[in-house]
Amino acid sequence: MAPPGPPCCPLLRLLLLLLAAGGARGYEAKADREDVFSRRACPAFLSFTNAAFLSGSTVELACRCKPHQVREVVWFYREHHAGPQATRALTDLHGNRLLDPDDVPPRGADLQLRSSIRLFSLLLHRAEPRDSGLYLCGSAHQDFFYGYDLDIQEAGALTLSPSPSAAPGGRESGPPALPGAARPQFQVFTRYGPWGRCDRCGPPGEQVRAGLCFLRSPYLHVRYRAANQSLASCGSGAVPRVFGLSESGKRPVARLEVRMCHVTCPTQAPPTSAKGLLGFSSSSRSAGVPVFYLNRPANQVVTLGCPGSRPQHAVAWDRGSEPIYRSKHLKASNLTSTSPRMHLDVAGHLVFRPAHLEDSGVYYCWLQGRKAAQIRLLVYAHFGRVHMMSDPSVQSGLRAVLMSYAAMTTVFIVLLLARAGIRTFRKTGP
Repeated sequence: MAPPGPPCCPLLRLLLLLLAAGGARGYEAKADREDVFSRRACPAFLSFTNAAFLSGSTVELACRCKPHQVREVVWFYREHHAGPQATRALTDLHGNRLLDPDDVPPRGADLQLRSSIRLFSLLLHRAEPRDSGLYLCGSAHQDFFYGYDLDIQEAGALTLSPSPSAAPGGRESGPPALPGAARPQFQVFTRYGPWGRCDRCGPPGEQVRAGLCFLRSPYLHVRYRAANQSLASCGSGAVPRVFGLSESGKRPVARLEVRMCHVTCPTQAPPTSAKGLLGFSSSSRSAGVPVFYLNRPANQVVTLGCPGSRPQHAVAWDRGSEPIYRSKHLKASNLTSTSPRMHLDVAGHLVFRPAHLEDSGVYYCWLQGRKAAQIRLLVYAHFGRVHMMSDPSVQSGLRAVLMSYAAMTTVFIVLLLARAGIRTFRKTGP
């Protein structure tokens, strides 16, 4: 009879099981660390902090207060002017919702698929205007601790600033942006943020800044608060419906402003990362940057993303040696309805709406002012057929092969004829 195993083996297996079970849990505060939430009490009357962002941004909402005995938080969502029964959870009852930023679903996916939780904070990826609403941090029993009034605004106009001496960041500018805004009940204006980084070095580049729509009025709802009690974003729930801003044709939109810039390149560029480019494959490097290959069918929307880019980064694109400037695709009307067929969106993606066969070529992307990647795009005519024939390099190669085959066939036929002629001459000879 074999002797019994050492007593540590069952204990080791139990410890591994406990560790595996703990890895699937949501974030919990460690008991041996100071709980920063114990120094801030939650308000007795729940109010909502106004926050406005541009469409396509990654939004982080922090749970700024909670009871110190609560180890897990759950995030809830409710549309503006909806009742409590319309509140739905974005995470499970243990606060679990982990999402890799490189695996974010595309634009248009459900809100719950684009949200995740990190250290009690809610991350909303690729925010859209339809994501606007109330976000509440609470418990599984719907005891709410902190709330946000989130307003996601679509970029509706792109304007060109001719001089770098334009208004500094945070400036409130422009006449009333909406019809009826001159009425004494409220005043609408555009608040601009700071200029972004120049998106190229060496050749001329561009800088972009966003202007969000804000409203000033003494008649805002008292439950929605900000640093200035008479100020809120145009899509906030604090704006009374009687103002008519939620009606079709009067909905507020954000603005994008672009200006030219020129900076010199550093002597040595830092290594670029090729992580985060879904649907691409890299097999080589060219001119110090990774090379990616992408095949897409024609007459469909094709979106190119720069490897390693994030919504807050400055991204630029070149086709070969020709820069693709936002100012060359300037549209005074709404970008969502009459945007050019090829344009750069707010997050820095190069969008073809739709892609044509002539869009095939070599594209370079710039990230934070440095060239980051080379992307070889092939747009083919029909999926499942010989779509490689639309590539000029494939056509030239095939032409060379056919010419070689024709030359060899001609030589072979000439040799056969010569051989037949020699045999006939020998038979008919003396």
